[in-house]
Amino acid sequence: MPGRTSMGALVVNQEKPVLKAVIFDWAGTMVDHGSRAPAKVFREIFRNRGIEITEAEARGPMGMAKHVHIATIANLPRVARLWLERYGRLPQESDVLAMYNDFLPMQKETLRQGTDVIAGAAEAVAALRQRGIKIGSSTGYTRELMDVVVPIAAQGGYSADVVACADDVPAGRPAPWLNFLVAQKLDVYPMSRVMVVDDTPIGIQAGLNAGAISVAVTRTGNSMGLSASDVARLPSDELQNRLKRIEQEFLADGAHHTIESVANLPDLLNRLSLW
Repeated sequence: MPGRTSMGALVVNQEKPVLKAVIFDWAGTMVDHGSRAPAKVFREIFRNRGIEITEAEARGPMGMAKHVHIATIANLPRVARLWLERYGRLPQESDVLAMYNDFLPMQKETLRQGTDVIAGAAEAVAALRQRGIKIGSSTGYTRELMDVVVPIAAQGGYSADVVACADDVPAGRPAPWLNFLVAQKLDVYPMSRVMVVDDTPIGIQAGLNAGAISVAVTRTGNSMGLSASDVARLPSDELQNRLKRIEQEFLADGAHHTIESVANLPDLLNRLSLW
């Protein structure tokens, strides 16, 4: 099932607004099937301080700038209580900064091992470029981390015309600034003719806040949280139930459309007559 559309979402008027650009997220959308690299490191930096966080806690703020992501986890009631029990105080900004400083080198190493381009993503981008659609990208990673990701992705066949990073703007997602920066650098407007494709609720919210068509990815992203091989091993009924639940959650959060993978994006654009 290539994708679904929420009721009352984008209305294609008689003039057929042609899409000018697509802004893709990175981990879970274009690379790193299941967005596993950051989730692993978030759990490890807390474990190193004697605090076990769950997979769901690690993934919950995914899409935010990573410093903010760590702070958000640290301030979760359960995590803060564990911190208080262990250290006699609640987590402080100095603790968040120390974990962030640990996060960067660990994440770099993990990214070197886990930045494979998701199957079909490069081909979908090539199809968009053939129609004259510009390709932008945004991420919760810093420029330092993207210096690792970008060349590996290029070797796998994917590159973007613009790469905007969390440290390029005053505030990361769900603020719209990353999307505005990418649109500015691509020289495209209005934002109603720009599409944002992301695998996290926070990324979708950033797209909505920017006034862009917002498309959520269900199978390859953070909400599924599995490698391609692990997804393939799921019983069919379980996979479909998971996809349906993830899709419903994204639509409830305001996503205009959902697709299982970026590989399905050309089919969605055909159905919407956006190219």
